[in-house]
Amino acid sequence: MLHVEWARIIFGADLGTDREPIPMPESNETKNNKNPAAAARGSELASDFTVSVHYDQRLYYEDIAGSIIHALMLGRQGIIPAEDTDKIVDGLGKIRDEIEAGDFEWNSELEDIHMNVESRLYEMIGDAAGRLHTARSRNDQVATDTRMWTQTACSRAFEAAVSLQTALVELAEKHVETIVPGYTHMQRGQPVVLAHHLMAYFEMFDRDAARFARVADSADVMPLGSGAMAGVPYPIDREWVAEQLEFSEISRNSMDAVSDRDFIVEFLAAASLAMAHLSRLAEELIIWSSEEFGFIRLTDEFTSGSSIMPQKRNPDFAELVRGKTGRVYGSLMALLTTIKGLPLTYNRDLQEDKEGLFDAADTVITSLETAAGMISGMTVNAGRMRQAAENSFVLATDFADYLVGKGVPFREAHIAVSDLSKRCIDAGKGFDELTLEDFRSASELFDEGVMEITLESAVAARDVPGGTAPDRVRAAITDAKQMLAEYE
Repeated sequence: MLHVEWARIIFGADLGTDREPIPMPESNETKNNKNPAAAARGSELASDFTVSVHYDQRLYYEDIAGSIIHALMLGRQGIIPAEDTDKIVDGLGKIRDEIEAGDFEWNSELEDIHMNVESRLYEMIGDAAGRLHTARSRNDQVATDTRMWTQTACSRAFEAAVSLQTALVELAEKHVETIVPGYTHMQRGQPVVLAHHLMAYFEMFDRDAARFARVADSADVMPLGSGAMAGVPYPIDREWVAEQLEFSEISRNSMDAVSDRDFIVEFLAAASLAMAHLSRLAEELIIWSSEEFGFIRLTDEFTSGSSIMPQKRNPDFAELVRGKTGRVYGSLMALLTTIKGLPLTYNRDLQEDKEGLFDAADTVITSLETAAGMISGMTVNAGRMRQAAENSFVLATDFADYLVGKGVPFREAHIAVSDLSKRCIDAGKGFDELTLEDFRSASELFDEGVMEITLESAVAARDVPGGTAPDRVRAAITDAKQMLAEYE
C-alpha cells in the first residue's frame, strides 16, 4: 500500500484496502493501437489460451500503485526526465479512476493487466509512456503486484477470522453455565459447558488468524528491480521503492524473486486449514439445527425453504461453507503441482497462480464472514442441550473417578461402571434412576457421596487449565477478549 502522502499526491484520496473486485466486462475487439505496447503484439490476435486479463485485472490497483512509485523513482534517479515522470504519474492516476468508474475498455488482444494499462497510458500521454517500463520487466512487475495483493488478502482474512472469534466469544459469555453433552465418535461422552465447546473453535480460528499474519510477512518482500531474471543495468533505488510501497525488505536474489510463488502456496495452505475449521463448525451447526438434535436454531437469513416441502428450514449457508472447502483444497494442490517441476527462472506456467489465489481468498473471506453471521444470530436451546446430557450416561467417567478416590485402580473402576452401564441399558434405566443399592451392586465402595454427583459437579470437577469448569472457562473468555482487544 502507498503511504498516505503518495495517495494524496497521486489520487487525491485515501487508498483503502476494502476494495471490491472490478467486474470483467465483455471482451471488446478494438482497433489496433498504434503505440509500442500494442505494436508489440503486431496485427495478430492474442490467443485466448494465453490471455489472462479477464482475471488479472484484479491486480489493477497494485499494478498502478507499483508503476507510479517506479516512475517516481526513475525520475528521482535521473533515469527518465522529470517532465515524463509527471505525465506518467498523472496518466496512471486517471487510468485508475477510469477502471474504478467502469469506463476502462479492457482489450484481450493485449493479454494482461500490464499491457492494457501501458497501452491506455500511451493513448493518453504519448511517447512518454514508453519510458515507464525502463528498468523493469513484466516478470518482476507481476511478482510485486501479486505480493501486494496477497498482503491485502491476508489482512482481510485476518480481520474476518477475528470477527468470527468475536462472535464466538460473545456467544460463549452467555452460556458459561449451559451444559451440553461433549461427544467423541459422535457418541455422548462427558458433560461440558457450551462456552467451552465454542471456545474450542475460538482456538482454531486464532491459529488461522496467526497463519494469515505470517503469510503477510512472507509476502512482504519486494521483487521489483529484479528485471526479467538478472537485475537491471540502471542506477535504481530499490530500497526507496520498497519503502514507498511499504515492503519491509527487498528480495536478495533476482532469479528467485521472479520465480518464487511460495507465499501464494502458504496463503492457500492457510486458507485450506481455515476452511477445514469452518467446515467442522458448519457440520456441527447443520447437525445441531436438525430436529433430531434441536440444540440451535439458525436465523432465516442463513437458511432457506424447500421448493416442495413447506416446513423445511435448510441450513444452506452452512452447507455451502462445508462444500466450498474442496475448491480451496483444489487451488492448493493445483499450485503445488504447477511449481513442482519448474526450472529457473520465470515460466509461463506461473500465470496459473492467480485464479486459484483470487478464488481461494474470496471463498475463505466470505466463508469466515458467513460463519460469524450464523454464530451471532443463532438461538441456543439450552433446555434441549441439558435434556440430551441428562438422558445419557455422560456421568459414567465421574462415577469411575469416584471409585478411584476410594483407592480403586482406574482400570478396575472403569470395568465396574461399564458393567453398571450395561445393566442400566438392559433395564431401560438411566443413572438418575439408580438407588444407592444399585451402585453398591457394582462396587461396595460406593457410598452416599455418589448420589451427589450431578452434571454441575461433573463440569466443576474439571477445574484444571484448559478444562470445562465454569471458572476456568470464564478465565479463558477474559483472556480471549484481551487478545481480541490487542488485535484491534
